[in-house]
Amino acid sequence: MAQISTARLRPPACRVDPRSLVLWRVRLTVGGSAAVVGSWGLVSLLTAVRSPWPWVGLCALPALAVAAVLLLPRWWFRLHRWEVTGTAVYVRGGYLRQEWGITAMSHIQTVEILRGPLQQRLGLATLLVTTASPKGELRLHGLDATTATELAERLLALAQATPGDAT
Repeated sequence: MAQISTARLRPPACRVDPRSLVLWRVRLTVGGSAAVVGSWGLVSLLTAVRSPWPWVGLCALPALAVAAVLLLPRWWFRLHRWEVTGTAVYVRGGYLRQEWGITAMSHIQTVEILRGPLQQRLGLATLLVTTASPKGELRLHGLDATTATELAERLLALAQATPGDAT
């Protein structure tokens, strides 16, 4: 009888690239700044009653945005992990809700490298592994661009060498 190797759901071993911290901080800074300016503008236009309380609440918003920029990327850096073995791809991520993903090599259908403008500037990439599962994909965020390219080639070779039809 042939021995069947099974993949277990376990914490992946590889961390994302430390430059991901910069990427996440920039995104949070842009989003937080837009939220602060937009909220201030909205309150100044819509506040018919000249009460100081809406402004007191809005003064806390920049402090929350700064705290998010300083604290969240470090938490995300500890949380996001990935790993590729000879039999499976493992991914752990998420922000408020943790997501763990695992897919067997025989279920891989396509592998794509995604690089937005800021990722290109920082030398980072996201590897998108499309699978035959109902969820459809695994995303390996925060990879070095060279690592992502090498990993895509390795996944292609492993998927081609693995028996199965990706369905």
